[in-house]
Amino acid sequence: MSLLKLPSPLVSIDWLENNIDNPNLILLDASWHMASVNRDGQMEWFNERIPGARFFDFNREVCDKHSEFPHMMPNQDDFQDSAQKLGINHNSTIIVYDSIGIFSSPRVWWMFKVMGCENIGVLDGGLPAWKDKSLPVESGSAIAPLLTGDFVANYQSALMCGTNQVIDATQRTEQSIVDARPKGRFDGAEKEPRVGVRSGHIPTSKSLPASTILENNKMKDAYQLALLFEAISPKSQQLIFSCGSGVTACILALGATLAGYEQLCVYDGSITEWSSREDLSVVKSV
Repeated sequence: MSLLKLPSPLVSIDWLENNIDNPNLILLDASWHMASVNRDGQMEWFNERIPGARFFDFNREVCDKHSEFPHMMPNQDDFQDSAQKLGINHNSTIIVYDSIGIFSSPRVWWMFKVMGCENIGVLDGGLPAWKDKSLPVESGSAIAPLLTGDFVANYQSALMCGTNQVIDATQRTEQSIVDARPKGRFDGAEKEPRVGVRSGHIPTSKSLPASTILENNKMKDAYQLALLFEAISPKSQQLIFSCGSGVTACILALGATLAGYEQLCVYDGSITEWSSREDLSVVKSV
């Protein structure tokens, strides 16, 4: 069976509508929300989803369950097992979306890239954009995949980094740490939503709130993205993306990819992990 190729890491509603019946297409609903908003992504998927979408739970299931930090990347074997149980094959074309538009879906896009999968894209505008076109939705329990998939994970260590690598980056001019959180949290004017996480930012990091590269919960066009990222860092630098706990950092990773940047990495634990180290400083701009 021939591979269904993606036109871009970001796909339109029209593209999905035209290809949704392709047997190689796998739809993943990656909806997730901060605890403070009192919404449950899996319940939303149960109540309303794009037809055929399977739920990808990176917060409770496809994560490192032994980590003290939330929804950290699982190891290669555990990720592979989870992907196969969802019926994902080596020749699958994966489209991931969420119930906000673009919020948590880039996290799953990045997870698959870290695990060696290139044929994956994010649905621009997600479920709201699908519904805006009055396209069909379904609800209730999904039919489990008939066969276990044959997806093989191949961990790409250069795409994900830990605290020690970020410490090194604070002292290197060829790397830039870019923070996706709202400016108030970056500056330290607003408290972090997680208890015990210090306000402020990693030394030398730059602020680029994820919301600034979005418009109406869709990604801005490539030209606008290029202007925003070039104002932060040249393409010759490696960009390390951080946020609260590694989710919205992946929105920036997607935007930078669309803007033509190639040397990209996500700090998995982000400020939650950084702040847990009493020997590391957190800078305030207020």
